[in-house]
Amino acid sequence: MPGTSPSVTWWAQRAPAASAAVLATGTLSVGLDLSGYEVLSHITLGLACAAWLMFAADFTRRLLRAGTRWRAYARRPGVLESVTTAALTTVAATAVLGTAFSAAGSQALAVTLLVLAVLLWPVPLVLVPQGGERRKPGTVFARCMATQGLAVLGATLAAAESEAWFAHAALVLFWLGLVLYVLALVRFDVRQVAGGTGDHWLAGGALALSALAGARLLSADSARLYLWNEDDRDVLRTVTVVLLVLALVCYAVLLAAEFLWPRPRHDVRRWATVFTWAKTGTAALAVAVALDVSWLDGFGEALLWIAVAAWLVAAAWTAASARSGLLPGRPVRSRARR
Repeated sequence: MPGTSPSVTWWAQRAPAASAAVLATGTLSVGLDLSGYEVLSHITLGLACAAWLMFAADFTRRLLRAGTRWRAYARRPGVLESVTTAALTTVAATAVLGTAFSAAGSQALAVTLLVLAVLLWPVPLVLVPQGGERRKPGTVFARCMATQGLAVLGATLAAAESEAWFAHAALVLFWLGLVLYVLALVRFDVRQVAGGTGDHWLAGGALALSALAGARLLSADSARLYLWNEDDRDVLRTVTVVLLVLALVCYAVLLAAEFLWPRPRHDVRRWATVFTWAKTGTAALAVAVALDVSWLDGFGEALLWIAVAAWLVAAAWTAASARSGLLPGRPVRSRARR
C-alpha cells in the first residue's frame, strides 16, 4: 500500500511470529533440562537469549524511529492488534527465559525477568483493538499464554527459593489464564484448523502451557512450604491432568489436519507450531515428575525430540530466508506477484 510506513508493514508481517521463535527456543531449553540434557539445554538457552535481545533491540529502534507517529499508525486496521499480540508473546517469551534460567540455577536473573515480564504484562492484557473481524487466528490465545507463562515462572521460583507467596501468586495467574483461554476459544476461527499456516497450533500450545503451570504448582509444594491441603491438591492434580489430555488431543487433531488439508510448510508463523510441539513435550515431562508417572516421561521425551527436529527445520528455513532477502511472514509466491 503506497505511503504505508515501513514500521507498520514490519509489525503487520513479523512481530508476533518473531517472539514465537524465542518462545519455541526457550521452551526447548526447559524441556531438555527436564530430560537431563544439560549441555543442550544451555546451548538452546543461549540461542533464545540472543534472539530475545535482537528482537528487543529491533523493536526499540523502530519505536524510537517512529516516535510520536505511532499514535497515528496504531489507528490503522490491524496494526494495534499486531503490536498487542507481539507484546503479549514477548511477555510469554520473557517468562520462558526466566524459567530456563531458574532451571540453570540463576535465580536472581530469573527474578529479574519475572519483574520485567510482570511490568510488560498489564497494558497489552487489557488493550482491546478497535474493529476487525470477530473470528481470530491462533494469536488470539496470546493473553492466556502470557498469563500462564508468568504462572510457570512464579511456581518455578517458589520451588527454587522456598517462597510461598510466589506459588500463591502463580495460582491466581493459573486460574486467570484458564479463564482467558475460554474467552479466546470463543473467538478462535475453527476454520484455521483446515487453513491455518502455523499459528493456529497455539490453540494447543496454550493448553500445554497451562498444563505445565499446573504441574509446576504441584511440584512447588513441599513439607516446608505446605502450599496446598489435600482437597486443593486433588483439584489441582485433576485440572492439570485434564489440561494435558486436552493438549494431547489438540496435538493429534491438528497434526491429522496437516495431512488432510495440506498447506505451506515454510512460513514464519511455523515458529508457533514448533513452540506448541516443544511445549506439549515439556508439559508431559513436567506432569510425569509432578505425578510420578514414569511412562509419561518417555512419551514426553519422544515429543520433545520431534520438536527439536522441527526447530532445526524452522531455523534452517529462517536463515535461508534471511540470506535471500525475503520478507519474514510473507510466502515466496506473494513476492513474485508484487
